[in-house]
Amino acid sequence: MKAGKDFLQKILRGDRSAIARAISIIEDERPESIEILRAIYPHTGRAYRVGITGPPGAGKSTIVNKLAHHFRLQHYRVGIIAVDPTSPFTGGALLGDRIRMTDVELDSGVFFRSMASRGSLGGLSKKTGEAADILDAAGNDLVILETVGVGQSELDVAKAADTTIVVLVPESGDSIQAMKAGLMEIADFIVLNKCDRPGADQAVASIEMVLRLKPMVDTWNPEVVRSIANDTRGIDEIASMIQKHRQFLERTQLLEKKRETRILDRTRELVNEKLQGVFWNEERNAALAAKAVALLSLQTTPYDAAEELYSTFRVVEKS
Repeated sequence: MKAGKDFLQKILRGDRSAIARAISIIEDERPESIEILRAIYPHTGRAYRVGITGPPGAGKSTIVNKLAHHFRLQHYRVGIIAVDPTSPFTGGALLGDRIRMTDVELDSGVFFRSMASRGSLGGLSKKTGEAADILDAAGNDLVILETVGVGQSELDVAKAADTTIVVLVPESGDSIQAMKAGLMEIADFIVLNKCDRPGADQAVASIEMVLRLKPMVDTWNPEVVRSIANDTRGIDEIASMIQKHRQFLERTQLLEKKRETRILDRTRELVNEKLQGVFWNEERNAALAAKAVALLSLQTTPYDAAEELYSTFRVVEKS
């Protein structure tokens, strides 16, 4: 099946049904997905992408909801991709009580999509970036990417977003864990949510201490924003900080550099996928399986086996 011209035009006009269908096609890796992505690519690059990450229970979904409402009041069109755990039975997203889009659920200017992580350990689905391209081409001014919230391994979001927000809470000791895991390294700023709880002041002081240990890069110093998202307190400040960071990136031309790195990385990933598909043919899979006994008995090493398999690939490549 080919993606018809009318269908592509509907995507570009922001037709919600067409957008939803296009994202489903991409998620399912159907043959026409590449055709769609090629067609919409010239229309991308206009939306500003904000990544929101942090541990489970930090209130990321509530912040996303409130931010979307805030930006809608400024007449932004907002696309939201929330990555959820994958159902072991269907492969789809496990929504549960995940997002309560009470402020914007009936707003035609907000498009929300939940995507399954499908085993990705980086906090985002492999198809998140491509789905964001669809929302970008469809005319959204802001695309919010919310990670699965599996813990401290969600570093992919920094590559996918223009501004990355790390959401923490006072009582869980997240500032120390984030420092250990490197999550602070990707934060353009920190949101301490639920700061009406005990220990908020101590948590802010601890986070600020960690941030002071972070080397200054390009004169941007991440700050801590307090919020109580359930009561919409701090949402204006979060939105203001997003705009402040965007202005900084544009002024220093780092936004262009960041987007250049993103698309080059995407191209490398596509090449790697193609190379894997070519390399691991039936013959090489059989050759690897034949080495199992020698590998297990320590008669050869994985490094030697890999070199031998790769040498056959290079011979075919040269011929």
